Amino acid sequence: MIVTISTTTPKPGRGPRNRWPRAVTLLLALATALAFAVLPASADTVTATIPVGDLPRSVAIPPDGTRAYVTNQIGPSVSVIDTATNSVVATVPIGGSGPFEVAITPDGTRAYVTTVSTSPSNSVWVIDTTTNTVIDSIAVGVPQSDIAISPDGTRAYVTHSNGGVVLVIDTATNTVVGDPIPVGSVPRGVAITPNGARAYVANFNGASVSVIDTATNTVVTTIGVDNNPNTVAITADGTRAYVANQSGSVSVIDTATNAVIDTISVGAALFGVAVTPDGTRVYATRIFSSSVSVIDTATNTVIQTVGVGNTPIGLAITPDGTRVYVANQIQYTVSMITIEVAPTIAGTPPAGTVGLPYSFTFTTTGLPEPMVFTSDPLPAGLALAGDGTISGTPTESGSFPITVTATNAIAPDDTLNVVIEIAPQLCIGSICLPPGSLGS
Repeated sequence: MIVTISTTTPKPGRGPRNRWPRAVTLLLALATALAFAVLPASADTVTATIPVGDLPRSVAIPPDGTRAYVTNQIGPSVSVIDTATNSVVATVPIGGSGPFEVAITPDGTRAYVTTVSTSPSNSVWVIDTTTNTVIDSIAVGVPQSDIAISPDGTRAYVTHSNGGVVLVIDTATNTVVGDPIPVGSVPRGVAITPNGARAYVANFNGASVSVIDTATNTVVTTIGVDNNPNTVAITADGTRAYVANQSGSVSVIDTATNAVIDTISVGAALFGVAVTPDGTRVYATRIFSSSVSVIDTATNTVIQTVGVGNTPIGLAITPDGTRVYVANQIQYTVSMITIEVAPTIAGTPPAGTVGLPYSFTFTTTGLPEPMVFTSDPLPAGLALAGDGTISGTPTESGSFPITVTATNAIAPDDTLNVVIEIAPQLCIGSICLPPGSLGS
């Protein structure tokens, strides 16, 4: 575990900061570190704290996972974090004021940033991620809230909270196309299914989610959820949509039927929501408790609460599913959570034959990647590698029961009992026959 303790001198014009004496601050930091140190080994932990700009709000990560883009509402700017070093490598000024949400095109070459300012021209700003410079601004005529880009990268869907509509931007021309799409009251979060067929829009004042058919850009159904739905995240397989309701729950929508199939009680003041690429976990920020709740999607229950910085808002998960970046609005930082998953191991080794090459690899899961070992003797000539591969050329026959263990320092380890059968090779004199198979 890495604990970062920093002291910062307030800038002129900023809001009030923590004014406790430095010694008290250090003691509190030490107490926090000790509290994290006694967490269960399976707990996700904050392993980096990254200073960014003022009032960070939204986080987006390109498909290659090398950068994290963070909007800073005061400045105004976008901080670019190198995810290898967890340091800010660029700061991109944004015209006007109030950068709000950010989305990145599927090819990773552009970042689109919404603003809540009334000038200039209420624009969506376009950043070239190669040079980290603003290359365009799209006058949309209204303050915007959230933005999502279609999987093919051709369209961007922008919610307008005050107007109760969704605007569509053609990313080839960076212009608004078609008529505004009426949705519910105060639309905020928007997410698009992986096949690009539907856009799900959270209507904050309507206790509902509007579903847009992207082929016709019309609302095809409206789904009732809990009060104050704020953000939406959709699983990589497109089967579920998770809606963070600021009233304290996460609604689970079956996208095949567009029905709420579960409501997960999490806690008050929910804001951002994100799903891991494998769909096994959902992460949701809780503003007032300065924490992130972790939901197991197999059981739809909260399995952990991770303390982060002050007033966490937006969050994003790296494409490899190993880290979560959380924007702490009042603390002017981004917390990086390392995702830790206990190991599993599965597989049934096939039978082998003396004198013939043998290879089999167990299936493992877990973060970090598990190591596999056994304390039992293998058939002579075979060896077990740390990645779970048994290989070699057996030199003895027989039945060999072994117990294999997968471990990654995240409790609990997983064990599997298997039997490796090695048949003797059939030889007539000095001639040995290859193994046969039934029916041939």
